[in-house]
Formats: sequence, C-alpha cells, structure tokens
Amino acid sequence: MPRIVKSADDRRNEILDGAQALFFERGYERTTVNDVIAKVGISKGGFYHHFSAKEDLLEGITARLAQDAVARVRDILDDPALGALKRLNAFLARSRQMKREDAPKLRAAFDVIFRPENLLLYHRINAASIAVMRPVLTRIIVEGTAEGVFAVPEPEAAADIILHIGASTHDIMARTIAASGTAEEDAAIEELDRRLHFYGIAVDRILGLPDGSVPFVEPGFTRAVMTAR
Repeated sequence: MPRIVKSADDRRNEILDGAQALFFERGYERTTVNDVIAKVGISKGGFYHHFSAKEDLLEGITARLAQDAVARVRDILDDPALGALKRLNAFLARSRQMKREDAPKLRAAFDVIFRPENLLLYHRINAASIAVMRPVLTRIIVEGTAEGVFAVPEPEAAADIILHIGASTHDIMARTIAASGTAEEDAAIEELDRRLHFYGIAVDRILGLPDGSVPFVEPGFTRAVMTAR
C-alpha cells in the first residue's frame, strides 16, 4: 500500500482535532502532549514540528473555532437585504445562540482560561480570536459608515477597540467563575450581566448610535452560559 503523505495543514488540523477531542473529554489540565501524540498516532518530532507546547494547541483550537463561528454566520454576513446595523445585530444574536448551544463546553473552557495562572494563555487565545474577528467587524463598520448609519472615521481602529473592550471583561469574568457554587454566585452573575449591558452602550457610542442600538446580552443569556455544566 503506498504511503499517504499529508500536507502540513492537514497534519496540523489532525493534531488539533485530536487535542480538541481530548480537551473536551478529559479537560485541558488532565490532557498531556503525550496523550495528544498517542491519540493522533504521530511521533514527538511530528508534533513539535507544528506546535511548541500544549498552550499552542488551545490557541490553535480557539482560532479554528472562531473561523468556524464566522462560517456559521456567513449567510448573515453576505445577505444583501441587510443593512449594516441589522447585519451587526443579527450576527451578534446568532453568536449568542451558538454560545447558548455550546454553553457546557464554553463553561468548561472558562474554568481553565480564567485561572490566575493562565492570564498569559488568556491573552494569547484572545489575540487568536481577535485576528479572525477583526476583518469581519471592520467590514460591517465600513458598510455602516458608507450608509451613513455609523459615524466612524477609522473603521478598522473602531473594530479593534470594540474587540479589545471585550477582552477587558477578563477580571469580572474570573470573579464570576470563582463565585460559582457559592453564596455570591447570583450577585456575581448580575454584576457581569450589567457589565455586558454597558459594553453594548460603549459600542453604540463608538459607532455613533443611540444607546441601546446594539444589545450585547438578552434576558437570561449570562446566567445560561455561566451556570452551564
């Protein structure tokens, strides 16, 4: 039987597939690089040709999940019947729906990513996600500015600022996760919900819109995601 030679991209995706399956099955902390190597059936040299550490796997998985999320809203992004504001809100609504559907997996990932010792890992993962989402959001802002709906002189800068505001919720997310299962859990979830509402208002003002034009949360969303198991 002839030997099958896989491309670098195929091999990288194969490794990410194996790592993602193990992370969701066993948890990130309980999965080792050797576990991934055994799962995929490659040599250590083959693994380290593509990734230098386990943290790189989580970063790669994050970027790939972000790309998949964009693919799942492609119909919204490409719908010629939608104006920019409706497109943005439909995009965010679909994203919230997907987060609700994937809430148990998201919540398990949060338990790892938001630990104090994983702050650097959080920033690396966030950077991987932003790299995928920046051109998507920039395109919508350019469209809205051309329509006269948004008042944004620098669309790419505005997209970057909006995405980094999302990253600024790290500390309050970490506090909410730490409060899980305690008497402070309800209050922590309510505080996070208020912060996300304010995040939406900040985005309104960056885009030059009336407050409440771009809702980032809906009733029950924050609790559904943060209490999923």
